[in-house]
Amino acid sequence: MSLGVLDLIFQASIIVQLVLLGLVLLSIVSWSVIAFKHRELRRAQQDSEAFLEVYHSGSLDEAYAAAKDLDSSPLAAVFLAAYNELRRLAQTSGGPVQLTEPHLVMLARNVLWSSSREGMRLERGFTFLATTGSAAPFIGLFGTVVGIINAFEGIGRAGSASLAVVAPGIAEALIATAVGLFAAIPATIFYNHFTGKLRGITAAIELFAAEYEGDLRRLAGVAPREAG
Repeated sequence: MSLGVLDLIFQASIIVQLVLLGLVLLSIVSWSVIAFKHRELRRAQQDSEAFLEVYHSGSLDEAYAAAKDLDSSPLAAVFLAAYNELRRLAQTSGGPVQLTEPHLVMLARNVLWSSSREGMRLERGFTFLATTGSAAPFIGLFGTVVGIINAFEGIGRAGSASLAVVAPGIAEALIATAVGLFAAIPATIFYNHFTGKLRGITAAIELFAAEYEGDLRRLAGVAPREAG
């Protein structure tokens, strides 16, 4: 039997081949998720920084114009959710709306919901990376066990434990382990990396939500609510 990697894969049992196919698919999807989340989180950070510059230096109308262009920013999304609600209240009242405490409570709830929604949006895909990182080594180990069983069956059929009989089955088994680690290691590394970046973005969302609510209360001339 040939000991080339591709030859060993084609000579492997159907169970080991299915395990390898599943691990390769997991790896492909995992790298796709990694590429997408890397781009998404990077744009979220860049757009959020650009939006904050406009928000801190301009009016709400200027921030609204910037937020529509910076659609990757979770901070812009939080701002737009409450701002659109303000516009709806103004249209309902037929003119500039006088914000009261019930209005501000409703807007604060809107900000809270949109903040949670943005956090969940940015977190999408993390579960798959975590699952791949934890499950892929065990899937590979399952293929390894099956490969070793096949190797012992080959020894039994050949009636010999020579290297020529044992080596192909052991090599086949180790390939499953290697492919499992190949799928798991990048998923685990990038899951931890993205989790750290998301933690920073989530903190920025929470800080902005509190600042935005305070600004709305100042505009309405209502005292800030007591914490707790």
